[in-house]
Amino acid sequence: MARALNISDAEWDVMEVVWEAGPCTAGQVIARLGETHDWKHRTIRTLLARLVEKGALRYEVDGTAYIYRPAASRKGCVRRESRSFADKVFGGDVAELLVHFVTNASLDEEELERLRALLDAKRARGGKDR
Repeated sequence: MARALNISDAEWDVMEVVWEAGPCTAGQVIARLGETHDWKHRTIRTLLARLVEKGALRYEVDGTAYIYRPAASRKGCVRRESRSFADKVFGGDVAELLVHFVTNASLDEEELERLRALLDAKRARGGKDR
């Protein structure tokens, strides 16, 4: 989707359920979130409505049930959130963001090798995106 989605932390939790479960009813979303959150049904229904309004979810009516589906991919939302975070916290300097996380993270040898491979592949492409 072309326009930026500003998804709150609570809305992100709802999106995670729908991304993972696929098409689901409000009742199914409420049941899943009830396992991890102390939210009232009305709160979750409000979050679903906001996500529809924002264009992150779409729905179809099946009898009396609303079936919710993602209208935005998780990958696209992660990309937008990552860019927003980099812009806000690191002034858009992605290299500085990476340096910060690598410096402050506990990485095992496998994770370090994965990072090396990603950087080597990026270098081989001349630093260009895919």
